[in-house]
Amino acid sequence: MVNLKGLMMILELHKQGLSVSAIAERTGHDRKTIRKYIRQGLVAPRYKPREPRMTVIQPFEDYVRERVAAWPDLTGARLLREIRELGYRGGKTMLNDFLRDVRPPPSRAFEVRFETPAGRQAQVDFAEFKVEFIHEQGASRKVWLFAMVLGHSRYLWAQYVMHQDLPTVLRCHMEAFEHFGGVPREILYDRMKTAVLGEPDEDKPIIYNAKLLACGAHYGFVPRACQPYRAQTKGKVERPYRYIRADFFMARHFLDLADMNQQLRCWLDTVANVRLHGTTDRIVAEHFQQERPSLQALPSGRFDAVIRLQRRLSHEGCVSVGGNYYSVPDGTRRRVLDVETTPDQVRIHEDGKLIALHPLLAGRKQRSVLPGHRQGPRRAERRDRPGVRLPPGHAVATRSLGVYEQIARQLGSMR
Repeated sequence: MVNLKGLMMILELHKQGLSVSAIAERTGHDRKTIRKYIRQGLVAPRYKPREPRMTVIQPFEDYVRERVAAWPDLTGARLLREIRELGYRGGKTMLNDFLRDVRPPPSRAFEVRFETPAGRQAQVDFAEFKVEFIHEQGASRKVWLFAMVLGHSRYLWAQYVMHQDLPTVLRCHMEAFEHFGGVPREILYDRMKTAVLGEPDEDKPIIYNAKLLACGAHYGFVPRACQPYRAQTKGKVERPYRYIRADFFMARHFLDLADMNQQLRCWLDTVANVRLHGTTDRIVAEHFQQERPSLQALPSGRFDAVIRLQRRLSHEGCVSVGGNYYSVPDGTRRRVLDVETTPDQVRIHEDGKLIALHPLLAGRKQRSVLPGHRQGPRRAERRDRPGVRLPPGHAVATRSLGVYEQIARQLGSMR
């Protein structure tokens, strides 16, 4: 078979007037072959289709398809880490090309990007997650992810919590500042109820929660609410929620809330905050180390945010705060007690006197009973019939059965 280069030579020599024998002698082909190609003219040669070659990604295609079918929003970076643990030696480009064939690209509106100077701004929000803890099989539980991201470096601090209440919000602020080692000058909020009170009129200023303003005064930051129905102005913290859900949360299992936060902390330190950020084109942790000196210094002590309320004492000697139960000592007389909550503690008062100090519980339907609060039933009460409880200071006299028989005879003679 003559290739394209040989065919072109035969036709060129024929065009120059050489005979078939001369062309055959020069090219080394048979004269019948020369005559055939001269008669046939310039026709592209036909090649057999190549046998398909095994690509680097091919052994892992079924695994990737199954993962994407079960979890459509899993990131390419997450899948790359998983298949590399299975032996994949290719790059992310080949995987991303395959993912484009497996799932369509998401449709999204374009947004205008804006950057903030170092140490200037952080953004805060909550996102809802539903999870089934291994220790609570069959029970779907709602948890909230509190996240704070520094606007300049995109460094991210986050923690799962059971409540969106004010003590939780303030505690998360304090722990985020301590992790950063400093405080930004302003914090941008979506109009979360714990930060912004109501929807003000256009001609009136925004009303912020007084405790949040006090926290800001203590640490040196100013709260700022984003425009209504314009959450994209807070995109630096909105986008990480999608990233956390797809790259961390999906297809994982958690024992309980503590295990969930432990896995999240590990992921933040080893994946999220050490990645090359797609917008800044810089390693997040390295960028944060350059931003850190621009943050305001931490104050000498934590903000003591005290929230006062009243709670009714249950028949089990506990008060309910944030869905959890906290004990009071035996002998507590008041049915309604004064309770103070801080980001770390629950303080219970009776008539102005502190009678119990508990660490704040993070979950729900948990019980904190301090040592010494339950002394057990009195000796006299143990001799009493079940279900009857005597007031403090009362006792039951011990008598023989003959006394009661004599009383019965006297009552009978009086009839």
